[in-house]
Amino acid sequence: MKALIGPGAISADSHIVEPPNCYVDYIEPKYRDVAPRVERGENGQDIYVIKDMKKTVPMGFLAGAGMTPNDRAKFAATTKFDGIRRGSWDPKARAADQDQDGIAAEIIYASVGMLLCTHPDAEYKNACMQAYNRWLQEFCGGQPNRLFGLAQTAVLSVDSAIQDFRRAKEMGFVGMMMPGNPIQGDYDKPEYDALWQCAVDLELPLAFHILTSSEGSIESVLAPKRGHPLGGFLNIIRAVQDVVCLFTLTGIFERFPKLKLVCAEGDAGWMPHYMYRMDHAATFNLQSGIIPGLSKLPSEYLRSNVWMTFQDDWIAFQTSHLMNHKRLIWANDFPHTDSTWPTSQALLAKHAGGLTEAQRQDIFRNNTAELFNLPAGNESWRMQKLAAE
Repeated sequence: MKALIGPGAISADSHIVEPPNCYVDYIEPKYRDVAPRVERGENGQDIYVIKDMKKTVPMGFLAGAGMTPNDRAKFAATTKFDGIRRGSWDPKARAADQDQDGIAAEIIYASVGMLLCTHPDAEYKNACMQAYNRWLQEFCGGQPNRLFGLAQTAVLSVDSAIQDFRRAKEMGFVGMMMPGNPIQGDYDKPEYDALWQCAVDLELPLAFHILTSSEGSIESVLAPKRGHPLGGFLNIIRAVQDVVCLFTLTGIFERFPKLKLVCAEGDAGWMPHYMYRMDHAATFNLQSGIIPGLSKLPSEYLRSNVWMTFQDDWIAFQTSHLMNHKRLIWANDFPHTDSTWPTSQALLAKHAGGLTEAQRQDIFRNNTAELFNLPAGNESWRMQKLAAE
């Protein structure tokens, strides 16, 4: 049995930067020659190259936490693997990075693996994700009371995904990082009910991260269809909203009331209006206000079945009384460029000042611990900071 997590906040969405050997050394032999690998870019920087994908991934782009926009751009354009923070891939070094930000533990998502979620070759994608899971198991094993991984699954089929879920549970993972789109059909098809029952039985939450859907891929973010390039960034949450809508309105949560869905890095301040808008659609278009296949208004499923990670989103705190604050799970997104590391505590003191201590304890620690069944005990997220003072 794992020892209790020490005092401090729990980040519900942190990442690793897959090291050069992650896929090459851990993938099944038939794919080794075409596994994602690190090569030298035109500026001398290290980049990840993935078969059949036009976009390369500068390693520095994945590890720009704590930098200014100008510094991040230069870092991504010139940095080699040995220039990124060691804690991005080394579990022993990670502890110091956590301590610097007042973080007791983290839920770990992939980085390169996010792009692999939309890879066109299903079998190749599956092989890469299985390799990543093998590497991640070793990474989390380096700090078993502070690092808790989410396994990836390509969802080749319902039966294949069920095998992935069972294997993930055996490997010690606490949830599943899902692709926004399965290989066969879509998640609302009746055959997927067996997978949702498996997730409930194994107590593995489904985590849908931004940039993992075909409708919200990195290509669409970097090349928006209209206007200013930042328009793509502003559209980044649409794909995860669509997943939430699908699971709610097609009755998946009705049939599986214990199913847990995480909307990762899509912010949370939009949820109160989204709840209102979904209820409005039901009551305006249906005499009874209840969508066929459901037994209550959509907002009630959102309150019970959907968790949301966010980092720099003060609107979420201001509107927490309009939604279920027990479904808000804060994250620092380390080591990505959007991370609040290493100044998370100062940011939280500013943004969450209007909450009660109990609400802060829930959002910064308890909600994540309860969602992923972590051994967190009752240690306060603030104890570490108070001890330092």
